[in-house]
Amino acid sequence: MERSKRNIYINNIDVDQAKASYYKKLNITPSWEEIDVLDSLNRVTFEAVYALVSSPNYNAAAMDGIAVRSSDTKEAKEINPVVLEEGKDFIYINTGNPIEDPYDAVIMIEDVIELGDGKVKILKAAYPWQHVRPIGEDIVATEMILPSKHKVRPMDIGALLSGGIEKIKVYKKPRVGIIPTGSEIIEKVSQLKVGKIIDSNSRVFEGLILENGGIPNRYSPVADDYDKLKAAILKGVEENDLLIIGAGSSAGSEDYTANIIRELGEVVIHGVAMKPGKPTILGIIDGKPVIGIPGYPVSAYLVFEIFVIPLILKYIGLEEEKESFQEAIISKKVTSSLKNREFIRVNLGFVKDKLIATPLSSGAGVTMSLVKADGIAIIPQSLEGVDAGSPVNVRILKPLSQIKETLVSVGSHDIIMDILADMMKLSSGHVGSMGGILAMRRGECHIAPIHLLDMDTGEYNIPYVKKYFKGQKMALVKGVRRNQGFIVKKGNPQEIKSFSDLVRDDVVYVNRQRGAGTRILLDYHLNKEKIDPSKVKGYDREMTTHMAVASAVKTGSATTGLGIYSAAKALNLDFIEVTYEDYDFLVPFDLLEDSRVIKFIEVLKSDEFKKRVAALGGYGFEKTGDLVIVE
Repeated sequence: MERSKRNIYINNIDVDQAKASYYKKLNITPSWEEIDVLDSLNRVTFEAVYALVSSPNYNAAAMDGIAVRSSDTKEAKEINPVVLEEGKDFIYINTGNPIEDPYDAVIMIEDVIELGDGKVKILKAAYPWQHVRPIGEDIVATEMILPSKHKVRPMDIGALLSGGIEKIKVYKKPRVGIIPTGSEIIEKVSQLKVGKIIDSNSRVFEGLILENGGIPNRYSPVADDYDKLKAAILKGVEENDLLIIGAGSSAGSEDYTANIIRELGEVVIHGVAMKPGKPTILGIIDGKPVIGIPGYPVSAYLVFEIFVIPLILKYIGLEEEKESFQEAIISKKVTSSLKNREFIRVNLGFVKDKLIATPLSSGAGVTMSLVKADGIAIIPQSLEGVDAGSPVNVRILKPLSQIKETLVSVGSHDIIMDILADMMKLSSGHVGSMGGILAMRRGECHIAPIHLLDMDTGEYNIPYVKKYFKGQKMALVKGVRRNQGFIVKKGNPQEIKSFSDLVRDDVVYVNRQRGAGTRILLDYHLNKEKIDPSKVKGYDREMTTHMAVASAVKTGSATTGLGIYSAAKALNLDFIEVTYEDYDFLVPFDLLEDSRVIKFIEVLKSDEFKKRVAALGGYGFEKTGDLVIVE
């Protein structure tokens, strides 16, 4: 076999079909171990657990008071009190004390009138076993306390102990081996340099394994060397119940995983119809599951969730839980392929009675899209994407009660949106100012951040509101004045000074997406100076955020791009000022009384917000939080 031979995907199988076919080939036989009940929290019972003793195991007082013979009190009434003598007719007793012959009832101390000299008076008769917990009231010996395949909760531990159980049989946790691969993979930030990547996937796997009841066994990263990887896999299979191999599952010349699994065992499936996550490998070596997971973080997470977690649950005796889906309206067009089931990370929020899903960055390597996601929208393999305003099924990742408190923002991007999201519950979708206007027209957001320069008047925002919301009463919540200009490398080596410099041969521009206010500002100046956009090298390269533009300049893939001062400052870049602009928030007038919008305006006006934004640089607060009504 040529060890450097490039892989090809032999499958493009539907996710559910791939899962069913793979699991059918596996013969997972769970085992058990006996542990102390005190160590059993979150473990799964291997067999039903039956009480050895009753609880309580004696007749016990349920109240503080006096223990009496009920027959001695039967004549007691308010008009005919009965006097009892301590030691002869009653004894004092506390909650939990045994009730023994000749006593068969308890009278609460509040109902006892002290007469002195060891005598008391009662005004009401006691009935047999009044305020007495009989033997076995809670648990009767031989009664089943817990069924098999039950995850032990804190209250279950209490019941087990009350039933006299000190040790129980539980499913043994599977040992899950994790082998990170790749010559570029490092473990410490101190080792980071160009061409090296910090291993984060295996740490995510460790957390997911622990969270779902397994024992993670992570190995040090293995370089892209066939023999080294083969030796690591053999060791991993020997030492674990299930083995995960991170990266190396794709079609590169150094992606050896599939060939090694095939040499040592069987590749059941290589290539699943899901995006991200297509290059998944489902294999078996020595009867044990061996799964090759793609290296991109989002792909890795989704593949682990879909294929690995259910296997861990099988080992510990639990069934895979059915996913909870809710229909939502997508606020931005999403394209997909008929070849794959697409998993789109989204932010969620309710606008009136509609659940709105705003797509986050979709790249398979965008870890933050998982961190920020409220849900994952599923685009079936049968669809070539969905248009903005279309319904989608979303798997909810956060409590709906929390999502209902969220203010939904769709529109222009600014770093201040992160500060606002830290100070209140805010879902922010970055689709550009015009994208925000259109989302507002469809009723898919509470606020739309906009900074739209009118080509004819040079005025910001109001002309667009009047144009797109004729006959509708709207409000602009004044946001910030922000400094827009050219972001350039430190020292401005290309000496960018004006828009005319963008047509030079040594200048590569990076643009914002169509509909973004910054894109409109660029086009306004190009038109004003009669510059043909086709002459601007990089005009068609689009970014969705100011930080992405700054990053392109920082890494050298672009010479310059229009953006805000705070983005340049954040990455230690220089900035050539072009203009100050109004970055405002469009709100339907009838939503001004919405508690989420009220909170938003309070945050905007707060000293804390202004202090934090001022620290970024390039902002003014002349009218922040003021309302402008537009009709």
